[in-house]
Amino acid sequence: MRIAMVSEHASPLAAISGEDAGGQNVHVAELAAALAARGHEVAVYTRRTDTEKPDTVPMGPGVRVEHVRAGPAAPISKDELPRYMPEFAQRLRAAWRVHRPDVVHAHFWMSGFASLRAANALGLPVLQTFHALGTVKRRHQGSDDTSPVDRIPTERAVASRCDMVVATSTEERRELGEWGVPPGRVAVVPCGVDTSRFTPEGPGAMMRGDRPRLLSLGRLVRRKGVDTVIRALAEVPEAELVIAGGADLDRLWTQPEAVRLRMVAERMGVDDRVRFLGCVDRYEVPALLRSVDAAVNMPWYEPFGISTVEAMACGVPVVASRVGGHVDTVVHGENGLLVPPRSPKRLGRAVRWLLSDEEARSSFADAAAERARERYSWAEVARRTEECYLHVTDTAATTGAGVPAPRTVSGTPVGTTARGGEE
Repeated sequence: MRIAMVSEHASPLAAISGEDAGGQNVHVAELAAALAARGHEVAVYTRRTDTEKPDTVPMGPGVRVEHVRAGPAAPISKDELPRYMPEFAQRLRAAWRVHRPDVVHAHFWMSGFASLRAANALGLPVLQTFHALGTVKRRHQGSDDTSPVDRIPTERAVASRCDMVVATSTEERRELGEWGVPPGRVAVVPCGVDTSRFTPEGPGAMMRGDRPRLLSLGRLVRRKGVDTVIRALAEVPEAELVIAGGADLDRLWTQPEAVRLRMVAERMGVDDRVRFLGCVDRYEVPALLRSVDAAVNMPWYEPFGISTVEAMACGVPVVASRVGGHVDTVVHGENGLLVPPRSPKRLGRAVRWLLSDEEARSSFADAAAERARERYSWAEVARRTEECYLHVTDTAATTGAGVPAPRTVSGTPVGTTARGGEE
């Protein structure tokens, strides 16, 4: 099968430590490679952000990255990109007329907009993975949400007009159902983890003393709830907390959120037990995870929560907020604990109990590693994604492929005024 993946802002070639690189970059890269390993030909279309890279870059066996010229060949904030999506769509359509894919899989809402515009005239089936929903972000962040004003209506249009939405959690499927998207057009396929690198076996990182060690791993943005973890540390006086994420250590204290978190630690009187590592290279993350007694992730909302699954794959017990993808990945009392977000005292009690019960930690660790291997390996995620592709291509064949369905998303998704921000 010839698969066209569209990831307008998140190139699989991007360094994970880049300012606007993260989980989507890794997801697209790993999924493309895993699908190619199943015998498919995968082309990933992403917007050109510099003048140096060739138009086509081989990424690995069966996978190539196509740099699409749309807007200036320079890095641009996600929230400034929508104005260039009509041009992006036009170039996709031209490319697909020459190299016609069997299926299109769009990642993020702007990719969905462009993919539907490009695929409509060609009669190509389009699947959509949002990675994050604007309605959920707006609900939790309110006036702090920097998304363009037309993000939510564009997402709703994409969800209603694509052939299938590939959601990453049952919580996302529920949200889409409230939009009126029929359940039969939504498949839940989780994100994956590299279970050949994230394993219980292997070296641990960093020297440590006698204190139990907790880890908070992820971007340093307010909605990740790292301040909740710091506040909870006051309830666990015997433990230390390592915080990994944000800018490189030499630039970390130029980030307002890092400074705010340090001030929270000082006000709570736990700053002597909190260590900020800054950005950690992805290849060093497994060893870091293996060096801790528990991983704690407390976001207000979470489309999936890949760092939680990475901890599970390394055989690390997890304590996570009962939101989004965590509800699928963490089985409370079996491979970890779930607590409400923004509840430092309840989090503190849960962590204190977990650290006091060595038998429970060992049982959770074994169950976490097994669940990650069985459900969240990239091979399994690719298999389930392939099933989605086969479903939409078989449906197209039985309903008369070649006659374009009325899936057009008209106009430009947003205006030209935008502010930078997270997903």
